[in-house]
Amino acid sequence: MIQTDNRSHRAILRELAHIAMTDRGLLPDFSPEVLKELDDMQPASMEPGSIRDLRNLLWCSIDNNDSRDLDQLTVAESLSDGSVRVLVAIADVDALVHKLSPIDDHARQNTTSVYTAAEMFPMLPEKLSTDLTSLNYQCDRLALVVEMVVDRDGALIKSDVYRATVRSQAKLAYDSVGEWIEGNQPMPGEIGQVDGLANNIQLQDRMTRQMKQLRYAQGALDFETIESMPVFDGDMIREMREVQRNRARDIIEELMISSNKVTAGYLASKNFPSFQRVVRKPKRWSRICEIAADYGFDLHEEPDSKALQEFMASEKKRDPQSFPDLSLSIIKLLGPGEYAVGLPGEKPTGHFGLAVRNYSHSTAPNRRYPDLATHRLLKAAMSGNSLPYSLKELEALALHCTEKEDDAKKVERQVSKSAAALVLESRIGDRFDAIVTGAADKGTWVRIMHPHIEGRVVSGFQGLDVGQHIRVELIDTNVERGYIDFRRV
Repeated sequence: MIQTDNRSHRAILRELAHIAMTDRGLLPDFSPEVLKELDDMQPASMEPGSIRDLRNLLWCSIDNNDSRDLDQLTVAESLSDGSVRVLVAIADVDALVHKLSPIDDHARQNTTSVYTAAEMFPMLPEKLSTDLTSLNYQCDRLALVVEMVVDRDGALIKSDVYRATVRSQAKLAYDSVGEWIEGNQPMPGEIGQVDGLANNIQLQDRMTRQMKQLRYAQGALDFETIESMPVFDGDMIREMREVQRNRARDIIEELMISSNKVTAGYLASKNFPSFQRVVRKPKRWSRICEIAADYGFDLHEEPDSKALQEFMASEKKRDPQSFPDLSLSIIKLLGPGEYAVGLPGEKPTGHFGLAVRNYSHSTAPNRRYPDLATHRLLKAAMSGNSLPYSLKELEALALHCTEKEDDAKKVERQVSKSAAALVLESRIGDRFDAIVTGAADKGTWVRIMHPHIEGRVVSGFQGLDVGQHIRVELIDTNVERGYIDFRRV
């Protein structure tokens, strides 16, 4: 049992995070073998020949304010026929992290970087993820580049994947870029210092909005959820604050989705297997239909992403304030994603939420192991080399990555709940409006509205189901176990 009295919130959460990592078979620390390999590591050599030199382009990164592990750069240009060529550069982590090395073994075991409320556990040592393999400002780096040509309506005309050398011209943040694009704040100084960068980002904004609208028309689902994160004052949590979406986040999200589709398609064109991210047809479609019916919308008996998107779009327009609650309910009922091996010539499972057939994870190799595995497949396909993984290895890796990513999310949720319990521990007896976010044999869960925190209904939960709005009273918290208990009132 950990001691919580008279200790800083940050210290409590760090201890809980380390315990949660270990309990789920994740490695919170790097081994001596990893550190020894790291000591001998030098920057990747800029090989000539087949690697293109694209360092003169207006590359920039847009990420969280505090991000140091920069996986992507983007740039766009208008073509004479009205189409737009956009390039996404992705860090070539495989150039330094070799298969079966100690660093690779650690990354494969954890599968992902784990982001908890008080501490981040990187998949790769920071000398790599924030330096040698990070696409840092004014640093020459090796990258895999996804090139796409998109027409006026947002449709992909052609694409390619190749290796290149790149150099970031600006390190930008979602919040300041989003506020500028939306006309709420002046242009960030980092943009004004680079000739042509403002127009380039505005072009990316216009293009990705068209791409996004086309995806929705094809049945991709438009969700808008509310995510809260603790805000520290020194080492104590002051509040839980909502993470705001904006158009800068939308630019990067859209380009990453498109890049992941292109990389899967590229491997298929080379008759290579792919490491795919899939979301199967929802098992609780009948409950989704019931929720839609409550809003006066009739969905098909068979799961249909296009019909579901029409319902979601109509409700977002009718009641934008309540749309995040509806989004959360539908997301919970769609079920989780998983990794699977896509074989050449076979019909892929697809991604129900994105309404795409072929979809890989390839855009965050500093943070996700499946992306690193995909890069190895891509580089083998480019060079005509043999497969870096056997099909048996890929299938085992898909299962392992699904399990470990789930473990990582559980660690993040558990520590987040402990942080929320610290915020709420002085509010026992208070009552809140809430929405039911989970209903199963193992328990019924709700998210209260102010602040946006999730907890379990331990009394009066009979007959509740996902999507219902109820009133609850906080009756107990347990910081160590991350428990927040409510009763229905």
